[in-house]
Amino acid sequence: MAAGPGGGGALRQGLEMLLLLGALLGAAQAAVYFQEQFLDGAGWQKRWVHSEYKAERLGMFKLTAGKFYGDPVRDKGLQTSENSKFYAISSRFKPFSNKGKTLVIQYTVKHEQKIDCGGGYIKIFSSDLDQKNLSGDSRYYIMFGPDICGSETKKVHVILNYKNKPHPIKKPIRCKVDGYTHLYTLIIRPDQTYEVKIDNEVAASGNLEDDLDFLPPRKINDPAVKKPHDWDDRIQIDDPNDIKPEDWDEPEYIMDTSAEKPEDWNDSVNGKWSYPMIKNPLYRGEWQPRQIDNPNYRGVWPHPKIDNPNYSPDYNIYSFENISIIGLDIWQVRAGTIFDNFLITDDEDYAEDFGDETWGETKVTEEEQERERVIEEKYFEHFFSQLSL
Repeated sequence: MAAGPGGGGALRQGLEMLLLLGALLGAAQAAVYFQEQFLDGAGWQKRWVHSEYKAERLGMFKLTAGKFYGDPVRDKGLQTSENSKFYAISSRFKPFSNKGKTLVIQYTVKHEQKIDCGGGYIKIFSSDLDQKNLSGDSRYYIMFGPDICGSETKKVHVILNYKNKPHPIKKPIRCKVDGYTHLYTLIIRPDQTYEVKIDNEVAASGNLEDDLDFLPPRKINDPAVKKPHDWDDRIQIDDPNDIKPEDWDEPEYIMDTSAEKPEDWNDSVNGKWSYPMIKNPLYRGEWQPRQIDNPNYRGVWPHPKIDNPNYSPDYNIYSFENISIIGLDIWQVRAGTIFDNFLITDDEDYAEDFGDETWGETKVTEEEQERERVIEEKYFEHFFSQLSL
């Protein structure tokens, strides 16, 4: 039977209510330990504590959406504001343990200044951190996020503390280097696997024990077994038939007999004059016989392995107690980075949805603004080229 007047509207309202209820139930199941979007103006200053450690070296954060943004309010975040400064600020939340639970740490970074050298990472601390003395020496649980400096360093840090020692990931993870907003997510699971996501796409994954040097190796070379004396693992050898040419040996430097003694040269003052030495054009360096493939090559000797007596498994590498503080402890040569949309939760789906609703919306607007900028630049280039005709 066809719906009467207004029936379609009521149906739509009902569906919207169901969707809203589903979203609320999903959020209710997720444990959100920390969430910060800086939506209440100056209120963030009550939640975030500036370090006072060597204050003369510290730069100040300001709340801004930057030069370009998707929404002037939702896209406001903490921006570094002074060049060549350290930055140290943190926010406290109710302590929790991630033992037996997934831990998701997520936030957005925008290097609006097209950063040349500086950190964009965050740190997670225990509840006993003295926030007013936060510094690079403060012991942290987790360090995560992008770090850029010159052409060599463009990576994502994943460093976990284990037995009071920081352990960095062995895998190289490249960070984003443009001036747009990007979403960084670290997921640590109770099965000791992890994922690093950039813009809600997996950039790296694996097992904590395999990819960070927390424990001694499970297997080691058997010290009782040695490589056989006749095992030849040389890939190439000298060609026994290659003989050094008789005219090979020439001195590296010879006297320049074309030089003349300067007219003002005084032997009693300058010493006895002699011909200067110059590079010998016939010098060819130390002779080396050419290399040929070794006919007796047997490959790399497979050293037998045994169980490492010093290895002991630890199934709690992933877990931390009294997680209670998130902080920014960085150095920047050129300021202008904006940090926003901080989230710590135990729910991967909630984090992904939160990322889509925050970073995702900003990304679309930034891409539109970039397209408009390119079109505008092309217009003015064409306009001025016509004027010059």
